[in-house]
Amino acid sequence: MKVRRIGAYGLCRDAAGRTLLAHNSSLSAFPGLWTLPGGGVEQGEDPDDTVVREFAEETGLHVRITGLHSVTADVFRLPHTDTWEHTDRIIYDVEIIGGEPRDEAAGTTDRVAWVTPGELPLMPFTAGVLGLPVTPSDVPADPAEPPVRGNQRFGAYGIVTDPGGRILLTQIAEGYPGAGLWHLPGGGTDHGELPEVALARELVEETGQHGRVIRLLGTSHRHDPAALGPEGVPVDWHVVRVLFRVSVDRPTEPVVTEEAGGSTAAAGWFDQVTAGDLDLTEVARSALRRLAEEGAHRGSGLPDLG
Repeated sequence: MKVRRIGAYGLCRDAAGRTLLAHNSSLSAFPGLWTLPGGGVEQGEDPDDTVVREFAEETGLHVRITGLHSVTADVFRLPHTDTWEHTDRIIYDVEIIGGEPRDEAAGTTDRVAWVTPGELPLMPFTAGVLGLPVTPSDVPADPAEPPVRGNQRFGAYGIVTDPGGRILLTQIAEGYPGAGLWHLPGGGTDHGELPEVALARELVEETGQHGRVIRLLGTSHRHDPAALGPEGVPVDWHVVRVLFRVSVDRPTEPVVTEEAGGSTAAAGWFDQVTAGDLDLTEVARSALRRLAEEGAHRGSGLPDLG
């Protein structure tokens, strides 16, 4: 069986360059390994809130987010089961603003410590964040088996522009939340797929374009308990998105190439003024504002926003 979860974690360093880590307890699926403090995003929860909540629960410390460090994903077979768990992981840079360090009682972690990388056995994603060798993800016995469908969805989207400054948008098809609105290219990641790989695939499927990821911009989420799914049945819909800045150096006429029944009805390149007159999703309208700010900074000679 293949299942999905979303996690948010905090990378906190001290003046000596040590990293605050938590030790997995016997209640964890991977006891004995050390991990960045953090954990699962609850239904409807903003990942920004998840990392603050989980950090406090596991360490006793209150933190604030100072930046988005990275996003990644991995798949591991849960011990003594036939379940392959895919976890999408959002890693934030955080700093301590209060509280006193303490160990978690009766949780999936049981100790916290300031650690110099390389001293202790680490969860693979934690090793990767700290620049150490990473254990490869597991491969399910039947890679083609569809994952168990839940109400949380993790997606990778792009603010995609061409050399002329046009923005690439896609129109949501009938039968999907937001039908008829123009949206950013992108979509849900497949089981075992990294966000950047998913975005490249979705760009081709939805628009026929080949893009170049420039940088990671941020995260967002949307919770709509009354959203209608493709079958017309209400679903408690919670989507968590990671947003990348993408350039298409050789734009072509957009073509929707994904199979019939997909979530994209149309795609197009638009100058930013024309795009602003379209019926846009909230995240697409926010992207236009970001592009306008980027243009203003370039005009002022300030560094580009990221």
